[in-house]
Amino acid sequence: MYQIAKKNLPALFQRIAEEQELYLPVKVSNQVNFAAWDKDAEVDLDTLKTVKSPKDAFFPQSENLYTVQKEGKKLSIEPEALKEQKFVVFGMKACDVQGVKVLDNVFLSEPVDTFYSARREHGTIVAMACHEPEESCFCKAFGIDCASPDADVAVWMIEEELYWKALTEKGEALTDLVKECLIESPKAEDEKIEAEKTAIHKIVEKLPYSNLSLEGWNGEALEERFDSPIWETLYKPCLACGTCTFVCPTCQCYDIKDYDTGHGVQRYRCWDSCMYSDFTMMAHGNNRTSQLQRFRQRFMHKLVYYPANNNGMYSCVGCGRCVEKCPSSLNIVKVIKAFEKQGGDKE
Repeated sequence: MYQIAKKNLPALFQRIAEEQELYLPVKVSNQVNFAAWDKDAEVDLDTLKTVKSPKDAFFPQSENLYTVQKEGKKLSIEPEALKEQKFVVFGMKACDVQGVKVLDNVFLSEPVDTFYSARREHGTIVAMACHEPEESCFCKAFGIDCASPDADVAVWMIEEELYWKALTEKGEALTDLVKECLIESPKAEDEKIEAEKTAIHKIVEKLPYSNLSLEGWNGEALEERFDSPIWETLYKPCLACGTCTFVCPTCQCYDIKDYDTGHGVQRYRCWDSCMYSDFTMMAHGNNRTSQLQRFRQRFMHKLVYYPANNNGMYSCVGCGRCVEKCPSSLNIVKVIKAFEKQGGDKE
C-alpha cells in the first residue's frame, strides 16, 4: 500500500503523462467529464459521477475504421491504425469499472473487436472508491462494492491523503512508474482504509434504491416480462431522446456511417441508441416500429437478454446516471419498481 498527499497529485499526473496518455475527470463549464490531462486542466476528483461514463476511453463515441482514397479510377483502402500508445484512466468508480466488464463480454467475444481489444490491452484503470455515494446510486443491487473498486489500481481519498493499492500486473507496472511520487503507507494506515470502507457501506445502506429487488428479472423471464401489459403504461412519457443510452456505462449500440471527403470516403462508427425510430433501419424498414417496442427493448436487454447470454450478469451497474438525466424520469429503477407492484409477481 502506498499514499500521496492530495496537494502532490499534480506531480503524480505529470509523471504518468510523461510516459503514457492520461485521462481523468476534468471540469469544463461546470460539467465534469473524463478528458485528456494537461497542466491547465481543472481536475475534479471530488465530483462523484461524471456526466457521461468514461467508457469512451475504450469504446469512443466516434472513431474512424478506414479511409478510401480515390485517384482517378483507382481506389485504395487504408485501415485505421489500432491503439498502440499506453494510457491510464484515473478516477473511475466501481460501477464504471463493472461497465467496462460488461463491454468486454460484447467486444472481446468472438469475433473480437480489434479496435476495442487494442484499447483494453493498452489501457490501465485506476479506480477510486466512492467517498460519499448519492441518492441516485444503486450499485449494491447489482453486487458492486463501491468501497472496494475492482480495477488495476484501487485508490481511496481520505481527508488530504490518497491511498494507492495495485491489484493487477498492469497496476504493479504503473506503480513502479510513479513510485518516486508515492510513499509507503505504515501498516497502521490500513485501519483508515477499513474505517473508510465501513463508513461508505453505512451510507450505501441508507440510500433509497440500495435494496432494490431484482426478483423476477433474469435470463429465464423472457415471455413473462416481454408480454406484460405494464409496458403499455410505462413507455408513454418517453421522449425517445436517447439521453439514457448516451450517459450509460454499458450501452454498446453503434452505427457505421460513410463521410464523403471529396476525394474518397471515410468510414467511421459512432454511438447509436435503440430508443431512436431509425435504429437498425434497413431497406425493408425496422422490426421495432413503435416507441413501446423500443422502450421495452432497452430494459429487456439490460435485465433479461444480457444475463441470459452472460452467465447471469446484468448490463445495468446501478450508476444512477439515467435516474438523474432522463427528462421524463423513465429510468431503470422506475421500470423495476413497476414490475414489483404487479399483482401476483411476489409472494
